[in-house]
Amino acid sequence: MENIRTEQAELKVAGEATTMPAYLAIPEGTGPFAAVLVLEEIFGVNAHMREVTERVAKEGYVAIAPDYHFRSARGEELKYDAAGMQRGMTLIPKLSEKNVVADLQATLSFLRSRADVGGDRIGCIGFCIGGHVAYLAAALTDVRATASFYGGGIAAMGLGVAEPTVHHSAKIRGRILCLFGKNDSMIPEAQVNQIRAALDKGNVRHEIVVYDNAGHAFFCDNRERGSYEPKAANDAWTRVKKLFAEELRN
Repeated sequence: MENIRTEQAELKVAGEATTMPAYLAIPEGTGPFAAVLVLEEIFGVNAHMREVTERVAKEGYVAIAPDYHFRSARGEELKYDAAGMQRGMTLIPKLSEKNVVADLQATLSFLRSRADVGGDRIGCIGFCIGGHVAYLAAALTDVRATASFYGGGIAAMGLGVAEPTVHHSAKIRGRILCLFGKNDSMIPEAQVNQIRAALDKGNVRHEIVVYDNAGHAFFCDNRERGSYEPKAANDAWTRVKKLFAEELRN
């Protein structure tokens, strides 16, 4: 499905005086369609995140990328360079589990208010800190399918809380796909093993894939430092499409 349209939206988040910006990509037709949240990295809803959102829509889903950094960096689009990385890393400590869950719930409510969305068929996909947020979404909302790409810190930290997010694993009621690079210095093997053990213990329907020749951000073909690994990226996308087709269309 190549024909899509895109638009900007402003979402009301409970308890917030300002709205949260979001980027939407919508398939041609009246639907109702399944929907997918696309959860940004530290670099904002930038060109790469918009491209991913459009790519999801071309698979036949209403796709939405909420800017959950809006409280501290509303509308910022950072470059994949040293300055962008430095700025982006300052945003992570400003996130809180409470606020992120409120942002996720606001996005889900927005989707469910739309006539073109089948409100019981919603999934999410996230990258880097967005992969962490996607894991939270799987545990603390009712999304049915989650793809977490190199979710940073899942086993090492919480968002403004003491316990790492991995402690929520048993609450996941949908299906989750976690994708990592073996050469990712930000997410060592021991942390991946912690995530796997927690999902196993919680009897969560899951798949963990570790790509031998890939590092952090292997899916992103926009980075100047060459993190993109096409073989891993293509295999990961195939798995994501299968996950969403099986969980959101049946």
